[in-house]
Amino acid sequence: MILSSLFLSHFRSYKKRAINFHPSLTIIVGPNAIGKTNILEAIMMCAVGKSFRADREQEVISFGEELTRIKAEGIFGDDAEKLEILVTRGIVSGQKAPMKKFLVNGVPRRLLDFAGHVKAVRFWPQDLELITDGPSIRRKYLDSVLVQVDREYRRNLMSYERGLRQRNKLLFIISEGKAQRNQLLFWNQLLVKAGGYVTDARAAFLQYVNEHQIQSVDHKTIYDKSVISESRLEQYAMEEVASHATLVGPHRDDFEVAISYQPSALSKDVHAYGSRGEQRLAVLWMKLAELSFVHEKTRDRPILLLDDIFSELDSEHRELVLSLIDHQQTVITSAEEDIMDIVGKRECEVIRLENR
Repeated sequence: MILSSLFLSHFRSYKKRAINFHPSLTIIVGPNAIGKTNILEAIMMCAVGKSFRADREQEVISFGEELTRIKAEGIFGDDAEKLEILVTRGIVSGQKAPMKKFLVNGVPRRLLDFAGHVKAVRFWPQDLELITDGPSIRRKYLDSVLVQVDREYRRNLMSYERGLRQRNKLLFIISEGKAQRNQLLFWNQLLVKAGGYVTDARAAFLQYVNEHQIQSVDHKTIYDKSVISESRLEQYAMEEVASHATLVGPHRDDFEVAISYQPSALSKDVHAYGSRGEQRLAVLWMKLAELSFVHEKTRDRPILLLDDIFSELDSEHRELVLSLIDHQQTVITSAEEDIMDIVGKRECEVIRLENR
């Protein structure tokens, strides 16, 4: 998989910007807040169809503009392809427009059929939130990995999310006395079927992660899955009507990371008891496993996106990350010129961003 070029129009800080990528290594250097991460965000949107930074997709549109456009060209899989994403505020030139549109070689595609053309693994300092923040961050992470490698996961996740919204609306109507509980049957069956697939896929990925270890530290993910079934939905029937919310299912999943040092069998929760260094190592472990997982499942080398991470790593772990660069296309961002010394004499394209 090789990304050859990216064109951004009214995307975040970019009015118009074309970027050409080296087939092996591209280094983007510039001061903080210049827009380096925006480029990686656009690449990830081409991979999963969604922004990893925006709470609302319209946030990626430049201030005062009606729409943003992302175009990517490259060899994805075995074929040369042109991918395009348009995001609007819902109104363009006074006319109603789709909020988001996906195209492959000029042909409109559903998100279901768009995601996964590009595979990418992102590593940036905020990944520490996987350990330190709430469950929604970890669920979003699981989804970002699995939608790239499994079309059925994409389909079941979208079905589950749509069904969940409809079921919650119906729970509210039931609480108002305007509908009966038997009207939930269709949505119950949909959520149980789609949610079961989502749960199984997440469990398989986390098990894969557990089988990959680095150094003399044993890492382990512990999947706190919220299994959805007819019996569990019935168990929480009264509480669901009162809260107008579905209380079980993969939308309430979580996982934790535990570590133990050989030869001790004692383990500890990295979130609660790990040092900052141990938390960073746990994130690095998960990212290395993710890189291997995407490659194994798709037989394609994902693009590795390293966003200003080397200042966060000690020399040993820098070398571990650098050892990956030669195996797939990599894009590195940095605010420091010494990044050139860190990567050594590798052939690369250097892009310097400057304040204007």
